[in-house]
Amino acid sequence: MGDPSGFLKHTSRELPVRRPVPLRLLDWNEVYEEFSPDTLKTQASRCMDCGIPFCHNGCPLGNLIPEWNDLVYKDRWHDGIERLHATNNFPEFTGRLCPAPCEASCVLGINQDPVTIKQVEVELIDRAFDEGWVKPVHPTRSTGKKVAVVGSGPAGLAAAQQLTRAGHMVTVFERADRIGGLLRYGIPEFKMEKRHIDRRLDQMNSEGTVFKTGVNVGVDITADALRAQFDAVVLAGGATEARDLPIPGRELDGIHQAMEFLPIANRVQLGDLEKPTITAEGKKVVIIGGGDTGADCLGTSHRQGAESVHQFEIMPRPPETRAEHTPWPTYPLMYRVASAHEEGGERLFSVNTERFVGADGKVTALKAHEVEMKSGRFEKVEGSDFELEADLVLLAMGFVGPEKPGLLTDLGVDLNERGNVARSAKWATNVDGVFVAGDMGRGQSLIVWAIAEGRSAAAAVDAYLEGESALPSPIETTTAPQR
Repeated sequence: MGDPSGFLKHTSRELPVRRPVPLRLLDWNEVYEEFSPDTLKTQASRCMDCGIPFCHNGCPLGNLIPEWNDLVYKDRWHDGIERLHATNNFPEFTGRLCPAPCEASCVLGINQDPVTIKQVEVELIDRAFDEGWVKPVHPTRSTGKKVAVVGSGPAGLAAAQQLTRAGHMVTVFERADRIGGLLRYGIPEFKMEKRHIDRRLDQMNSEGTVFKTGVNVGVDITADALRAQFDAVVLAGGATEARDLPIPGRELDGIHQAMEFLPIANRVQLGDLEKPTITAEGKKVVIIGGGDTGADCLGTSHRQGAESVHQFEIMPRPPETRAEHTPWPTYPLMYRVASAHEEGGERLFSVNTERFVGADGKVTALKAHEVEMKSGRFEKVEGSDFELEADLVLLAMGFVGPEKPGLLTDLGVDLNERGNVARSAKWATNVDGVFVAGDMGRGQSLIVWAIAEGRSAAAAVDAYLEGESALPSPIETTTAPQR
C-alpha cells in the first residue's frame, strides 16, 4: 500500500473529460480526452488495500486490483501490467466497455466515491502497448492436440489464447469477415476504436492461434467434420438471437434490430461501405430499449445526422443515487448518463409500444402508452396514450439466447430451461469433447463475464485433453453476480 492515507487526502474521484459534444459529433473517435498520469497516480493512491477487498468479488475475473493500483501509484507500470495480465487477457476491452462492478464493490464506496479502478486499468494497458511491453507469450511445449473455438467474441478469444499458451493447436472460426464478434461490429467506434482489437490479434497470431474468417460452422463445415478434425470444440458463438417486438405493424419497412443497424455503421468506419444502407440521417428515430445497446444506437444516430431521437424504456426511471434494494457491494440500480445521452435525444421511461403505424409499407409513427408496475406486472396507465412520429425504429431490447438451427441442432447439444446450451460443472455439453463458454451458455451478460468464462472453459478443455491443467479457472458455471 503506497500511501496509507491516500483515501483520506483525496476524497473524490477524477475521470477523463469527455470531448465537447459539438466536436465529437464531427467524428467517430473515442469520446475521452487524454488523462494526466499524475492524476491517475493520485486516484490509484486512494485504494485502501482492504483486508477483504470486495472489488475482487465484484469482478468475476478476480482481478488483483489493489496490487496494480499500488504498482501504478509507485510508478512501477511494467510490474503493474504483469499483475493485470495475470487475470485478464484483454484489459483494453474491459477498461473501455465493462460497467465496472468492481467499482460498485469498492469498500471506499461505502461513504466516498469509489476508486477509479476502470480508468487505472485502461491507462495501464494502453501504456503497456505504447511501451512495447505486450509481447507474444509462446507455449513452452506442444501437446499435439487440436482445439476448435467457434466464435471470436471475448469468450472465444480468451479461451483461444489460454489454450494456445497451454500448447494446443487452436483454430478460431468466425462467420463474419473479420475477427472480434460483437466487439468488432456491435460496439461503435466512439466507444472502442477497432485498432485495440487489431493490436491484440497481432499478439495472438504471433503466439500461434489460427484464425479463419468467413466460415459459418454448421454450414461451411459440418458438425461431424468439425468433431472429426479436432480433439475438442469450444462453442463461443454468443447469444445472438435478438428479442423481437411482435406487435401490429412490425412488418413495416424502417423497423430494424439494433444489430442490423450498428454493424453497417461500423463497416462504414472500416471502409467497407461509402454510406450506410440503414441510416438515421434526416430521420425521426425511435429506439426501443434503454440499455447500453440503445445508447450505442443513440450515439450512432447523432453522428449520422438524425433529425430527432427518442429512446423508450419500459422500466421506470431509476433513482439518482443507489437504490435501496441494491445496497453495497452489489451493482447499484441508479440513473446513468452515457456519453451518447449527453449528445442529445429524449429519454422516456415507463413506456410501452403497442403498435407501429405506416403508410405505403413504411413506418411513419408508433402508438404507445405509459405503464406502471403492479404486483410484478406492467399495467397500462389509463389516459396516457400517445403517438410519436418515426421513420426509423431501432429495437434494442437485448438477446434471448443463441441461434439454434445449424450447428447446435446438428451437434445435438442439450439446451437448458432458458434456451442456452446446457453444460456440466466442467463446462462440457452432453456431446463428448464439446464445451461451451460465454453468452451461448450463460445467456446475455457482460464482457468481463465472457472473458472469465473463456478462461475457465479453457482450463476445463486443457484438463480434458491432458488429464490435468495449470490454467486458472476464475469462475464456475454456476457463479453469479453479487446480489
